[in-house]
Amino acid sequence: MGLRSKKFRYTKGIVSAVVPVYNGASYLPHILDSILAQTYPQIEMILVDDGSRDETISVAEGYRGRFAAKGYDYRIVQASHRNASAAINQGLPYVTGEYLIWPDSDDRLEPDSVEKRVRFLQNHPQYRCVRSLSYYYSDTTGELCPADEKAGDLSKEELFWDILESRTFVCCGCYMLRTESFFEIYPERHIPEYNVGQNFQMLLPFMYYHRCPTIQERLYGVCIREGSHSRRELTKQEEYKKYRDYERLVDEIVMICQIKDKTAEKRISYWKLKRRYHLTAKYGSREQRIRAAWWMRKYGDKGFWHEWKAFVWICLQGTWILKQYTYYSSKLNKDSKDLIGKGRSI
Repeated sequence: MGLRSKKFRYTKGIVSAVVPVYNGASYLPHILDSILAQTYPQIEMILVDDGSRDETISVAEGYRGRFAAKGYDYRIVQASHRNASAAINQGLPYVTGEYLIWPDSDDRLEPDSVEKRVRFLQNHPQYRCVRSLSYYYSDTTGELCPADEKAGDLSKEELFWDILESRTFVCCGCYMLRTESFFEIYPERHIPEYNVGQNFQMLLPFMYYHRCPTIQERLYGVCIREGSHSRRELTKQEEYKKYRDYERLVDEIVMICQIKDKTAEKRISYWKLKRRYHLTAKYGSREQRIRAAWWMRKYGDKGFWHEWKAFVWICLQGTWILKQYTYYSSKLNKDSKDLIGKGRSI
């Protein structure tokens, strides 16, 4: 698992916070106020405006004096509107800190969030990253809300598969990376740009190479805003595109990590298949759902095999099911091509 080498010079002790924002005038103070409230004395704030059409820049400019008074570097980068990963790329060239965080623009850090994570890494030089826990709260009432993500096994430190397979959280503001190690993976300071998954780009390659322990304290607050981009209900076409984009992204991450192990490739194929199955269960025809279930059975998921048989029983209609059974029995025996990189449509 060799990493590309390119010397990165950083300022020891500095924490670089890269924060993308789009049309965030109403909620941007959440993150800016919480950065200013930090107990840690060395932070550079890199705010990237992703082509906002509201008063985001005006709000951001209004904080210059407060950041100067705190002694924190404060940079506002303006870019044309694309997506969050593209905005992060606009900020990465300005990173000079020893440590890197990228909290969301509508969330908040607890006052000792940065300091506790920095101290952990200073006291444990064998680790290249660390994460904390989060809590969720309502933007309107301030009350705590149920978590969107699973915490998983907090004693685990090898998190690549747990993150990919949604067994643990990707909550961006919880993670802190050593910047030098991050730029060994991305020496050009450029992550893959997609309309989905900027945290996959930031985290998965890093977690493939490095272990990540967990500080079991809730040091990051996730704001639940009704109608926000991440919570908007998608159309069928948008959801299909989202799934395709995630698959393309994961294929690119596989190349970045140079994953060539057959067992790992099969596991990634299964990740795709499982997502496709649930999508066809929501939108697809009976034929598409049975096809997906056959593929799940092929990859060893007995649970989906039982579901397939139950679905067949429910849908039993004359000779139609006989034709489907004959076709997919033959397909299962003959078609063993891997899905990795094949571009098989959903």
